[in-house]
Amino acid sequence: MAWLEAEVESAAGGDQALGVLAAFRGELYRSLTARADALFELADAVLCANGPVRALAALSLEPEHRRGHGAAYDAVNAGRVDITRLRWSLAALPLPAWPDGRIRLAADVSNWLRPGAVTSPERMFCHVYGRGKGNAQMIPGWPYSFIAALEPGRSSWTAVLDAVRLGPDDDETEVTAAQVRQVITRLIAAGHWRAGDPDMLIVFDAGYDVTRLAWQLTDLPVEVAGRLRSDRVLFFPAPPRAGGRGRPVRHGPEFALADPATWAGPPVTTSTATSRYGTAVAAAWDRLHPRLTHRGAWLDHDGELPVIEGTLIRLTVDRLPGDRNPPPVWLWFSRTGATPADVDQCWQSFLRRFDLEHTFRFFKQVLGWTAPKLRDPAAADRWTWLIIAAHAQLRLARTLAEDLRLPWQRPAPAGRLTPARVRRGFRNIHATAGCPAGAPKPGKPGPGRPPGSKNRHPAPRHDVGKTTKRELTLKARRERTG
Repeated sequence: MAWLEAEVESAAGGDQALGVLAAFRGELYRSLTARADALFELADAVLCANGPVRALAALSLEPEHRRGHGAAYDAVNAGRVDITRLRWSLAALPLPAWPDGRIRLAADVSNWLRPGAVTSPERMFCHVYGRGKGNAQMIPGWPYSFIAALEPGRSSWTAVLDAVRLGPDDDETEVTAAQVRQVITRLIAAGHWRAGDPDMLIVFDAGYDVTRLAWQLTDLPVEVAGRLRSDRVLFFPAPPRAGGRGRPVRHGPEFALADPATWAGPPVTTSTATSRYGTAVAAAWDRLHPRLTHRGAWLDHDGELPVIEGTLIRLTVDRLPGDRNPPPVWLWFSRTGATPADVDQCWQSFLRRFDLEHTFRFFKQVLGWTAPKLRDPAAADRWTWLIIAAHAQLRLARTLAEDLRLPWQRPAPAGRLTPARVRRGFRNIHATAGCPAGAPKPGKPGPGRPPGSKNRHPAPRHDVGKTTKRELTLKARRERTG
């Protein structure tokens, strides 16, 4: 990106990391098209606050926010953010470097729970895990789909590249596929991937239709890997046709993940010694595919349904934290003909997907992503992008921060500061990174509602959940059109 190169070169004699941070801060300010000064100082207050962010109004007490608490709420509710420009700015930043030069991305959903906000539109039922087994709940809120670049090795850092709020009318798989396509397009335009480079790897957790995503992204230089439920049934390739009569067979013998008797064929097996999980054994079967029917997501598919083949991987480990007898993990990898090295690379990249959970926890518990009680989902989107921009600044400041540890904390190794420790020293970095926001102008607050008057325009109530009903079978469509 031209803005990044120009501002880094202008930092004559300065540290390159500080130049990149200052360049991104300037681009962030230019991405704020209304209430820019208040929004920018709000992000600085999030970065420099002492302790976790608990309330939006409390940020106005930080020295970096030179305006009142009313300006903070007004900026979030009435400000504007050029999200397209901010997305391109994030794509231009340096990505985590892997030894093989391959980019690894992860996609996952995190929920902003709003159970009591009956006047907030576009809420959906969000799946939330309970503390006990089988205690999962469905709580109203706003689900957000995030895409982040992963780092090699165990880390609490990820490079968040995009976020999209899922609405009641959205097909989650189609939204995710479009989101991934746009992220890949921006990364290629930013020069992170060139012709001849290895394909990018995108990992998904359970809950995604990974085979459908692989089909929708087949024209991009990507490979997908995702976890499958343990009750899924896949199929081997169809055997050669023996006769010339009848319809050709499209599916071979079945492979039931819950039935070892169906696991035919000698799989590729690898064994890896790990310090955290003991011995990890991966068994892989090549060219397995699901049986698709003209139902649900494939109802509108024209012509014959595709056969989407990939590699099925069964991963077993000796132990997990708190579990001495962990169940196996089933993965589906869109590459066929995978070698043992490819199999190990796939499941090891999948384990790095859980680093995104640390990012979500940091967003919510430290940066206060879900702390404001906002009514408008558009305001929630603005605040979400401010949090993403703040997290990106922390990532750029990793090499600039000192380890300001608390007395009871151990010293962190060089280059291994966590996001929370980098944030603790960001106030010192903020003084040298520059602040493009202008000084506040003197003003008086409005009169507000006269005392004793009633609200004559109550906010409307909104239902929760999906609003669009789709036919699930061809029979239901015929009954509707007939």
